[in-house]
Amino acid sequence: MKSLFASLLPMTLAACSVPAVTPGELPRSDHFDGARFFNPDGDRGSGGDAKKGPVGLIESLFSRANNWPRVAVTPTRPPPRILGTAMAVTWIGHSTVLVQTQGLNILTDPVWAERSSPVGFAGPRRVRAPGVRLADLPPIDLVLLSHDHYDHLDTGALKTLWQRDRMLIVTGLRNDTLLVRYGVAAQARDWGGRVRVRPNVDVVVTRAHHWSGHGLGDHDRALWSGFVVTLSGGNLYFAGDTGPGDMRWAVEARRYGPIRMALLPIGAYHFTGPVTGNHIGPDQAVTAFGQLGAAYALGVHWGTFELTSEGIDQPRIELHCALTRARIEQRRFRATEVGQTWMISPFAATDQPRSRITPRPGT
Repeated sequence: MKSLFASLLPMTLAACSVPAVTPGELPRSDHFDGARFFNPDGDRGSGGDAKKGPVGLIESLFSRANNWPRVAVTPTRPPPRILGTAMAVTWIGHSTVLVQTQGLNILTDPVWAERSSPVGFAGPRRVRAPGVRLADLPPIDLVLLSHDHYDHLDTGALKTLWQRDRMLIVTGLRNDTLLVRYGVAAQARDWGGRVRVRPNVDVVVTRAHHWSGHGLGDHDRALWSGFVVTLSGGNLYFAGDTGPGDMRWAVEARRYGPIRMALLPIGAYHFTGPVTGNHIGPDQAVTAFGQLGAAYALGVHWGTFELTSEGIDQPRIELHCALTRARIEQRRFRATEVGQTWMISPFAATDQPRSRITPRPGT
């Protein structure tokens, strides 16, 4: 095995050798030490593969089990626009979701790649094809890019969309420095920063509990984030990729107004080795749902790439159980199949879930 790693080391390092993000001049803060970002609630980034060095990174790429079966997918073709305050939510796969409302087409963490990997011949392979073909996407107005990991940032897909639509891309600090190397422009903000999309529609960059790393040497050099999109029919919240941390990030997002739809990760939480603290599971997602006071939620970040050791559909099953324990109606928090469109009515006070959930940090 070592000889295999040795023979593949040069070509894999070349594929991974995206230059480190230039530090630049940013003020120190409660989550930036002058060189790297960290989680202000105590965990300075649990890191995963990036802390293992080049050999460890290669070993992780080739040791993925890839035991999940492929799932048959019939792609759908969304409408060009949804006018008015109705909202159409289509899970495309993993953390990629198309949200259409008020004439806006919003896309989260666009990934159409066959593998979650810096190389095309190793790493977790996709088991659910995208629920919408890239060419069948309607014109995109806004992309929310949570961070630079390969299962959330597909530079090939993003370049294709940028060349076609020249959409607004909102992301956390320093991710724009990476994107410009691919000819893509983005608006980068710190947590709490805003970007105006149109009158009465803003994107607020919110806190998440995670880490970052796209190439060798850039561990935690760019900021990971969630987002609130302010909308007259009720806000959209995208948690990005987050671990539990202090479980206050959901409470903070709620302060920007009532949330009609929350996109919450529910997968990549079961570990055969040490728990990293990088992801929440279904129980913690249900806790966050209660803290958000959201009318509805869609479970994402599951059943697409085999990143950890839970079964392919285990997050969806455990979500059902967690909702039952919390006495929340199943219709409010769903884990749909890819390509399915969920139509959401305008936000109403009666939509708020009545649950008795108290924050708890979890694993």
